[in-house]
Amino acid sequence: MSGHHHHEHGHAHDLTDTVPEVRRVLIVTLVLNELVAMAKIFFGYITGSIGMVSDGFHSLFDGISNIVGLIGIWLASRPPDEQHPYGHKKYETLFTIVISVMILGTCLQILRRVFHSFTEGNVTEVSTASFIVMAATISVNIFVMLYEGRMGKKLGSDFLVADALHTKSDILTSVAVVIGLIFTRLGYPLGDTAAALIITFFIARIGFQIIKNASDVLVDTTLLDPEAINDVVCSVKGVKGCHGVRTRGLKRHIYMDLHILVDPEMTTQDAHDLALEVEHRIHHEFEDVDDIVVHIEPAPEGTGKEEMPPNICPHDGEEHTH
Repeated sequence: MSGHHHHEHGHAHDLTDTVPEVRRVLIVTLVLNELVAMAKIFFGYITGSIGMVSDGFHSLFDGISNIVGLIGIWLASRPPDEQHPYGHKKYETLFTIVISVMILGTCLQILRRVFHSFTEGNVTEVSTASFIVMAATISVNIFVMLYEGRMGKKLGSDFLVADALHTKSDILTSVAVVIGLIFTRLGYPLGDTAAALIITFFIARIGFQIIKNASDVLVDTTLLDPEAINDVVCSVKGVKGCHGVRTRGLKRHIYMDLHILVDPEMTTQDAHDLALEVEHRIHHEFEDVDDIVVHIEPAPEGTGKEEMPPNICPHDGEEHTH
């Protein structure tokens, strides 16, 4: 006999339940980013600091990314429908790629600033107030990064984690500006250029890391070790073999399908109950699994230990009991 058994599991970290909290985190970070941006742009124009003005516009991009996030979260939180039976969670992944493109765009802005520092003369007025403004904005950004990163992990939101990394890139550009201001004050304006080039490398690395993580989700990279799942399934009494274990989805929203071998003489009811027990055992061991499809197959006859096929469980031969 052969058949499919399917079970959907209500997950404690379901995205729909956490949407209001994720939205609240994004609104808080949006307001803080815009305040930081306005402070840097305003003071940068007053003192003639290209670095501060550019950094201020970078903070504005952080605000835009929060707005992009709010749209992305809204799209991702919609429940499954006829056209999208697996839900809309990958919209969130798609929007994390948008963030990474913004980060890489920031790298281009810094490189452009570096080019201009070589080709154009610029008089920057560096005062104690310049350092106070930069220190204050860096402090706010550090708070935003830690808060958003912590909430992202707590709420299982890839977007919040990615956006926290984006804020980290903002902190790095601000540090470059401060180093540039120090060198300018000491009479070495090209120190700003060297610092900017080093920081660009680190920011680009963050952007590529986010793209890699998002790509893993989009191409359905395996999320759990099939051997570990195999061991759990084989621990269920009555299961004679397990193979074809596949996992995909987001780290906190995993879809799984697998094949189990059972006694060919087993009734449909017994096989169904056994599949249910397999699902319960997997959900217990791997709490991030949302949905499991179990395909039931008859075990091959006469599988003695000496010619045991690779997919047969070590305890083969046990009878399934209720």
